[in-house]
Amino acid sequence: MEILWLIILGGLAGWIAGLIFKGSGSGIVLNVIVGILGSMIGGWLFREIGIAPQGGIGSFIAAVVGAIILLLIVRAVRS
Repeated sequence: MEILWLIILGGLAGWIAGLIFKGSGSGIVLNVIVGILGSMIGGWLFREIGIAPQGGIGSFIAAVVGAIILLLIVRAVRS
């Protein structure tokens, strides 16, 4: 059940990051991948600056922030 929650949370985080960053989503598979990787990046970043994301909302915010950072890095590398 936890894997299913991770996929759903990752998909939503990736979709929201895509809407914020590019103005449109990138497809469900890419959204899930970006969201899951973003949640790892966001969780690590928040812990490094002393903010531990707690609960579902905190984890979701960290995932969205991490996904946005990941999209910024991908765009910078592509340019």
